[in-house]
This record gives sequence, structure tokens and C-alpha cells, in this order.
Amino acid sequence: QVQLVESGGGSVQAGGSLRLSCTVSGVTVSSYCFGWFRQSPDKEREEVAVLDRAGTTDYADSVKGRFTTYRDDAKNTLYLQMNGLKPGDTAMYYCAAREMVWMNKKWQCNPDSFPYWGQGTQVTVSS
Repeated sequence: QVQLVESGGGSVQAGGSLRLSCTVSGVTVSSYCFGWFRQSPDKEREEVAVLDRAGTTDYADSVKGRFTTYRDDAKNTLYLQMNGLKPGDTAMYYCAAREMVWMNKKWQCNPDSFPYWGQGTQVTVSS
């Protein structure tokens, strides 16, 4: 069973940095695809970053150049490094996982959904 546990959230001033961790159990991080999402009470859930099995990443325009996601295979952990934080980054942050599937003659991240989610970690950025 896939289990994800986020940590590293907190309160920082604008311009500061935080690194979120997502500890994974039940599967190896190198065999799954992952995503970081965030949600605040007044906004819809937003996909922040994704990482596929090959290590290829993609980011929402709102965080490009400021956030970086990567994994540590030895620790079976996913990270989200957040620099240059802004008050608009305030949200609950979640990591999520999905399997690889065989489609179009190749292995790729399941495009349908992320079935596995962590409990979230709160990030608050003050001006």
C-alpha cells in the first residue's frame, strides 16, 4: 500500500525559503510518478509540480524559477524546494503519487488521476 507523509511546512516571511519533504512507503520513488499540489480556502486545488519516473519535471507558471522538485532514491523521499516565497504561495501543500502505465507503446505516467495522497503540510507566507 502506498503511503505518503509530507513534512517541512511552516511560516516564513516573503522572500524566504522552505523545503517540503514527502516520505514514501510501500513503493520505491523511482518506480512511480509524483506531483505536488496546493490548496487554499479561497482557491481551487492547483498542480504545482510533477516528476516522472525518469526524473523529468514540469511546473506551474506561477512557481517556475522559484520551486524545484526532486527525489532522493536512497531515502525514498520526494522534495519540493521553494525559494522566493510570496504571500500568494500560502496554502496546504500535498504530495500525490500515480503509477506508470503502458500506453501508446511506451511506459508513461497514468494520465487519469493521482490515486495516492498525503495528509498535507501547511505553508504560510507573510508580507
